[in-house]
Amino acid sequence: MTVDATQPYDDTNIFARLLRGEIPSSRVYEDDYAVVFRDIAPWAPTHLLAVPRGAYVSWDDFSERASDAEIAGFTRAIGHVAREAGLVAGGYRLIANIGRDAHAEVPHLHVHILAGRALGPMLVENDSQR
Repeated sequence: MTVDATQPYDDTNIFARLLRGEIPSSRVYEDDYAVVFRDIAPWAPTHLLAVPRGAYVSWDDFSERASDAEIAGFTRAIGHVAREAGLVAGGYRLIANIGRDAHAEVPHLHVHILAGRALGPMLVENDSQR
């Protein structure tokens, strides 16, 4: 099921429950602004999910409503985790899916951090969409 990023925040979503400790996770980092944990169905040798602690549906919602401290703290958390995991030298990809066309599945902003192998092109080109 894809998410309509224009809808209000749903505090029963899986990441809200994870942040409250209702669902276990393999946390690799946490601070006042973010929690980063291992994805349970990884798409790359390193697949982490960074989730802001605040109740934000999408990047648009976050960039409009979050405080400067929240935005800086979340961004810095992602950079810190990438450096600590040794991802900078080989490279890594950040993905934030927002809305139906991007196939967003959870109505809480999160950023995928992928690394550990060549990740290929950003999008698979589809001749039928030209």
